[in-house]
Amino acid sequence: MIEIDGSYGEGGGQILRTAIALSAIIGEEIHITNIRRNRPKEGLKPQHLMSIKTAAMLCNAEIKGVASGSTDIYFSPSEIRGIDRKISIGTAGSIPLLMQAIMPMAAFAKKKTKLTINGGTDVAWSPSIDYLKEVTLKALRIMGYQADIKLIERGYYPKGGGVAEIEIEPSKLIGYHYATENQNEKKIICGMSHCSGLPEHVAERQAESAKKILEEMRKETDISVFTDNFRSTGSGITLWSGLSGAVSIGKRGLPAEKVGECAANEMLDELLCGAAVDSHLADQLIPYMGLAGKGSFTVREVSKHCLTNMHITEKMLDVKFSIDYNNKNKKRPIKITVE
Repeated sequence: MIEIDGSYGEGGGQILRTAIALSAIIGEEIHITNIRRNRPKEGLKPQHLMSIKTAAMLCNAEIKGVASGSTDIYFSPSEIRGIDRKISIGTAGSIPLLMQAIMPMAAFAKKKTKLTINGGTDVAWSPSIDYLKEVTLKALRIMGYQADIKLIERGYYPKGGGVAEIEIEPSKLIGYHYATENQNEKKIICGMSHCSGLPEHVAERQAESAKKILEEMRKETDISVFTDNFRSTGSGITLWSGLSGAVSIGKRGLPAEKVGECAANEMLDELLCGAAVDSHLADQLIPYMGLAGKGSFTVREVSKHCLTNMHITEKMLDVKFSIDYNNKNKKRPIKITVE
């Protein structure tokens, strides 16, 4: 049994998602303690509970301690199989984060996995469904990963009610060295600005604010605007170009212009540094690079999520990551390599 300290590093749900996925792939039982110990409300929340239960369905695992607020669980996997299920997280639990939990292991399943998930598609502290589709999957396809995401209905905090589908084919991962010059070839910044249950001008103002900032920096933009009256009320914008993206979610009292401005400024920070991938994608790629056994990328900064994922991946797989901080030239992106 592999012992995992859930309070390591950033001490959030990322440890749980990565450890369970890798446990299923290598077929080793894990015991995770101190789950989300560093958070204001420690232990498992609804999205974590459903991530574990969905992963258990996928690999016929035995699980213990999986209850709301639990800080200590056991996960004992069996053979990974493809499943076709409808999953409800409840309220606005993040659909993209649940997808992250099962995506690595589904690549090693015997047959295709299809999940229709109900929850939040565009919520705080999570990649948006557009980011996962337009940035994460684009990067993973380069490594041989085969999956598609379909948005059916958007769900915002606190009501949720969003619906998205993911289909994942069994895939053989190959190592890849991501480089800036072959990822941002078109230099166009695409995007989706959206709202539900709000005046149409909210999504339009988000988009116009982002466009103004980006075009002042001589960036070509193609930002779509989408409005509807889904079951929950909210707004947001996701931008992407090559293997970089930015997400900004609206909230009560925050002007639409500020939502667009936040996404645009984050996008510029990522693109102007000259890195191959953005700082959010970096931590998502770590488990896949570990499974492939080789690969590299450059990134603007190494986040706590990224360092935590390296730690868990090294602990569970026979790989070692190295970080070149380019101390002689601090303006250059940081390079991460797996050996």
